[in-house]
Amino acid sequence: MESFFGASSAAGNWSFDSLKNLRQISPVVQNHLKKVYLTLCSSLVVAAFGVYLHILFNVGGILTMLMGLVGIAMVLTTPVCEERKRLGLLMASALLQGASVGPLCEVILEFDPRILVTGFVGTSLAFGCFSGAAIVSKRREFLYLGGLLSAGVSVLLWMRFASSIFGASAAMFNLEIYLGLLIFLGYTVFDTQEIIERAHHGDMDYVKHALTLFTDFLAVLVRILVIMLKNSAEKKSDERRRKKRS
Repeated sequence: MESFFGASSAAGNWSFDSLKNLRQISPVVQNHLKKVYLTLCSSLVVAAFGVYLHILFNVGGILTMLMGLVGIAMVLTTPVCEERKRLGLLMASALLQGASVGPLCEVILEFDPRILVTGFVGTSLAFGCFSGAAIVSKRREFLYLGGLLSAGVSVLLWMRFASSIFGASAAMFNLEIYLGLLIFLGYTVFDTQEIIERAHHGDMDYVKHALTLFTDFLAVLVRILVIMLKNSAEKKSDERRRKKRS
């Protein structure tokens, strides 16, 4: 959400001529993107270690999720000049968020470990394809997705609110999961192009940009894992029913 409002405020300063400017990514921006994706990869490794810590010591839960959100807020509010502190806060947040995903990963490991590997590989491929498409496409081509994606997030929030009051049906759960996956894949494209535009306008805050992409990646990963776990459970349930009939 922060990235969308940031893009909207920046868009207000652009003229019509700047919207028609579709120059290729400059070497400076390319170097910035390298730092962003290197920091993102480091964050994912730390998050994987957070999952491992949960499996060993059962530390993941609501508390680690809240602490991770506090860490994200501290990254965004710490001055850009304190680079090492912000990097440390980002890695701490990634560790806590990884521990928060730990319970889901633990269930998957007990059910079928192949789901975890396949889900991570599939998320990496999808994230790489959507992010790469944003990089090689024309500048600002996908920035107009911001309004649609924000509306989609609002719909998800209302669906969650309705489910908490009236109860969640299977159809509502499926709609929420698949719609959320589609929205955060869209945010991967949107946020990548926003990062490029911010860099072209002098914003070289690679820590914040890596945090944005890390949030997108984690949101996509969780939904893909839930979908794969649900489908695998339904498949095994159908196989048991067939065996009982036979």
